[in-house]
Amino acid sequence: MSVRIRYAPSPTGLQHIGGVRTALFEYLAAKAGKGVFYLRIEDTDQARSSAESINDLYETLRWLGITWDEGPDIGGPYGPYIQSERFEIYQQHARRLIEEGKAYYCYCSEARLNDLRSLQEKNKQSIGYDRHCRYLSREEREKAEEVLAKEGRKPVIRFALPENDSERIVIEDVLLGEVKRKVKDINPDPVIIKSDGFPTYHLAHAIDDTLMKTTHVIRGQEWLPSAPLHVLLFKALGYQAPVYVHLPMVMGKDGQKLSKRHGDTAVRDFRKAGYLPEAIVNYISQVGWSYDDKREFFTLKELEECFSMEKLNKAPGVFDYKKLDWYNGHYIRQKSEGELKTLIMPYLIDHALVADPPSAQEERIIAAMIPLVQPRLKVLSDVPGLVRFLFQDVPVTDPALLVPKNCTMTDVIPWLQKGRDLLAAGSQSSVEELEQEFEKAAQAMDTKTGNLMMPLRVSITGSTMSPPLFESVKLMGIGEALRRVDRSIELVKQSL
Repeated sequence: MSVRIRYAPSPTGLQHIGGVRTALFEYLAAKAGKGVFYLRIEDTDQARSSAESINDLYETLRWLGITWDEGPDIGGPYGPYIQSERFEIYQQHARRLIEEGKAYYCYCSEARLNDLRSLQEKNKQSIGYDRHCRYLSREEREKAEEVLAKEGRKPVIRFALPENDSERIVIEDVLLGEVKRKVKDINPDPVIIKSDGFPTYHLAHAIDDTLMKTTHVIRGQEWLPSAPLHVLLFKALGYQAPVYVHLPMVMGKDGQKLSKRHGDTAVRDFRKAGYLPEAIVNYISQVGWSYDDKREFFTLKELEECFSMEKLNKAPGVFDYKKLDWYNGHYIRQKSEGELKTLIMPYLIDHALVADPPSAQEERIIAAMIPLVQPRLKVLSDVPGLVRFLFQDVPVTDPALLVPKNCTMTDVIPWLQKGRDLLAAGSQSSVEELEQEFEKAAQAMDTKTGNLMMPLRVSITGSTMSPPLFESVKLMGIGEALRRVDRSIELVKQSL
C-alpha cells in the first residue's frame, strides 16, 4: 500500500506547538513509509478563517524544514487542496446521503434548539438533538421550508445515526489498538452540512480523505470521541476508513493540556525568542515518541529514516521549556561563529545596540564577543541583555546591587578598590594571570574570590550575569572599565 498522509489544519489561528508536532509526526510517517505528505486547508469555518493563518502555516513549516509533496500552493493530482474550493463535492455527497435515507434536512431554529438544551439541562438529561425533523411528514417538511424561506434561513443537514443505540462501532488504531464504542455514545444526529452550505469537519474529512487517497489519519487523542461518528460516516458513504493513529496529548508540566497559560506556544513566538528550527524539531519529536532510551539528538533527515509509528507513546507527552532550552543551547553551540553572527545580528539591531549596517568598531566588538557568549546562550534573544554593556554604558544607580549576599556596604569599598588596582596593574596580563592575582588577593583579604569579583562585575557590566569578565574588559578597553569602577566606588561612598 502506497502511504499518503496529510496535515490538514484549520486556518483560524497561528501554528502552535501541538499542531506542529502533529504535522511533524505525519511528515515523518510519510517519509519513513516512502510515501506522500500533503497539505490540505480545512477552511469550512469561513467566519474565522484568515489569509494570515494560511501564510503562517506555510512560513512555519518551511522554517522547520517540513516540506510537502502536494498542496494548495503547488497543486497535485487530487486537488483542490482547499476545502472551500470543494464546495460542490460536499453538496453532491450530502444529497446522495439524503436520497439514501442516511441524512435529512433540519429546519429547527436556534431558539428551539436553545429551549431544548435548557429543558434537557433542567431534567438532567444528556444534551443532544431530539431528532425532531427526522420524522417529519412530506407536508410538514414543505411547511417548514416555506417558513424558512420567509425568514431568510436555510436548513442544515443532519446525519441519521443508526437507531439501534447498542450497535457497536470498532475503531482500529495503530497506537491504541481496537477501540469499541456504542452508537449511544454519539450525540444524536450531528450536523454535517451547516446553514451556509459548508460541511462540518466530520463529513468533509471523510469525503476528502477518501478522494485524496489518504491511507493514515494521524491526529490528537482529543479527536478520539469523534472517531465512532467518522467510522459511521465512511460506512454510510460506502468508503473504506483510513488507518487511524490518535496521538497522545501534549501537556504542560502541571499535567494540564498545553495552552497559552503555559507561555507563548505559537511557533512564531518561539522563533522570535530565538529558538532554532533544528532544536524545535528535535525536541518536539521526543514529546510522545522515542527511538530508544539513550539517543537524544536527531537531524530531521535522521528522523525521516528512523521514525516508526510503533514507537509512539500512549501516555501524554510533557512539554518542558527547560528541556527545549537545553536542546536550543546545544544547537547554538554547534554553529560556526559566522553563522551565529548572522543569527544574532537582528537582535542587536532591534535593541539599537549597533547600527544597520554596523560600524567597523561595532563589527570588531561583535566578532570578539561571539566566542564569549556562545557557550552561555539558551536562546538568541539572550544576547542583547548579555552584551549591552559592550556597546552602551550601563550605570549602576542602586548601590545595594553591588553588595554580595550576606555582606555589607562597608565591605564593598575595599573589594572594589582592590579589584580596580588589580585590573589597572594587569592591563597587559593574560586572563589566567589575572585570575591568579584575584585569587591571591581574596585569600589575603580573607574573603571569597566571588565577593571580590561580584561588585566589580556589576560595576562594569551592570549585571551579575555577563560573559567572562576579564575577556570583556580587554574587549571594551581598560580605561572604560576603570571609569565605571571608579563611579561605583563613589556611589557606595555616598551611600554610607
